[in-house]
Amino acid sequence: MALTQRLEAIYQDVIKRNPGEAEFHQAVKEVLDSLGPVFVKYPDYAEAKIIERICEPERQLIFRVPWQDDRGEVQINRGFRVQFNSALGPYKGGLRFHPSVYLGIIKFLGFEQIFKNSLTGLPIGGAKGGSDFDPKGKSDGEVMRFCQSFMTELWRIIGEYTDVPAGDIGVGGREIGFMFGQYKRLTNKFESGVITGKGLVYGGSQVRTEATGYGCVYFVEEMLRHRKNGLKGKKVVVSGSGNVAIYTTEKVHQLGGKVIALSDSNGVIHDERGLNLDRIKILKEVERRRIKDYCEYHRSARFIPNGNIWDIPCDVAFPSATENEVTGKDARKLVKNGCIAIGEGANMPTTPEGVKVFIDAGIAYGPGKAANAGGVATSGLEMQQNASREAWGFAETDAKLHAIMRNVHQICSEAAEEFGSPGNLVNGANIAGFLKVARAMSAQGVV
Repeated sequence: MALTQRLEAIYQDVIKRNPGEAEFHQAVKEVLDSLGPVFVKYPDYAEAKIIERICEPERQLIFRVPWQDDRGEVQINRGFRVQFNSALGPYKGGLRFHPSVYLGIIKFLGFEQIFKNSLTGLPIGGAKGGSDFDPKGKSDGEVMRFCQSFMTELWRIIGEYTDVPAGDIGVGGREIGFMFGQYKRLTNKFESGVITGKGLVYGGSQVRTEATGYGCVYFVEEMLRHRKNGLKGKKVVVSGSGNVAIYTTEKVHQLGGKVIALSDSNGVIHDERGLNLDRIKILKEVERRRIKDYCEYHRSARFIPNGNIWDIPCDVAFPSATENEVTGKDARKLVKNGCIAIGEGANMPTTPEGVKVFIDAGIAYGPGKAANAGGVATSGLEMQQNASREAWGFAETDAKLHAIMRNVHQICSEAAEEFGSPGNLVNGANIAGFLKVARAMSAQGVV
C-alpha cells in the first residue's frame, strides 16, 4: 500500500473507531498530514504501527459526579479523564470544566497534549480531563462540593508518578485548591506533585498563572526575531479575556507592543490607543465582570456587541479563546489587513482552511501545540520544584520558561527544515513531537 493510502487508511480507521468526535478527528488529521516524510525516512515506525498506537488512548475514564447545590438540590455532571500516552513520563494535562465538554473534546485535547509535552523536553506524557460542569454563576460552596465529588472518583487513577492533572478552562486556583484538599483527605498524603497550578503557599510555582500567555508571546517574539523583526511597536489583537489573554497582553506590553482589542462571548472591546491592562485585570480577576464594562472607564474604547475581533486590522494576532475560532474567512481578512504573525494561545483555534491561508501567505504562524506549550512547561517546572522540595523565584522560573520556549521554536524549525518544509512550524511541531514519542515507544516494546 502506498504511503499516502496508508495514512488515509489510518485516518479513516480513527473516524470509524471514534464516531462523532469531530475535534479529535481534526487533530489526528493535522498530525497525519505532516508525517509522510517521517515514514519515508523511518519506515520501521510504520511497520511497528506507532501512529496507530498513539491514536488509541492507553486508558479512558468516564464517571458520574453528583453534588448538591446551595438549595440542597442534587445535581449530576459527567467527568472524564483520558490518559493518552505515557511513553515519555507520567500522564500530564489539564482539567476543563465547561458545558461543551464531552469525550471528543477531551480526546482532542489529550492527543494534542502528547506532542506539546514532547516539545517541551520535559519527561511528561499526554492526558486531558474535565467535566461538563459550568463554574460560572456558582457559589464557592457549590464549586467546592463539585470539586470534592469529582476528585472522589479521580483520585484512584492519578499520582505523582502516574498522572498529574492541572487547570484549563474553568479550572483555576480555587478549583485546584479544592481538588488537592480532597485528594489529601482521601489518601492521607501531602503529595505535592499530584496536581499542578497549586497556590504558592502549598507548593505552587511562580509564573504558573502567567505561563501560557507569556510563553506564547516568547514564541512569537522568537518567530519574528528569525525574520529580523520583533513585537516592539506592533499593534496586537488577542481573542478572549481570561488568563491566557490577560498575560499575553501583559507580556506584549512588556516587549513594546500595543494590544488594541480583547474579546469575550458577548463581543469585542477595541481602542487604537491601547488597552489599560490594570483595568482589565480588575474587571476580570477581581470583580469577575464582562469585558464590555471596560468602556465605562475608558471613553476612547468601543464595545462591538457580537463583534469579530479578526476584522480589526493588526500586525500580530493571538487566538487565545477556544478551538476553531479563526475560520478561513477570518484568516484571509487578517492577511489582507497586514497581519504578519499568529501565535495560538488556545488549543487548535484555527480551522484547517485558516491554517492553509496563513501558511500559503508565508506569515509567521505558531501552532498551538508549540506556541502555547508554556503552560504545561511551567507545570513541569512546578513538578521539579515539588520533587526537590524547592521554591524558585519569579525571575528564575520566568527565565527557565523563556529558555524552554526558545528551544521549542528551535526544534520545530529544525524538524521543518530537515523534512523538507522550511519555515512551516505546523509540520515542524508535529514531526519533532512525534519523533521523540516514537523513539520512546519503540524502545519500550509493544505496549
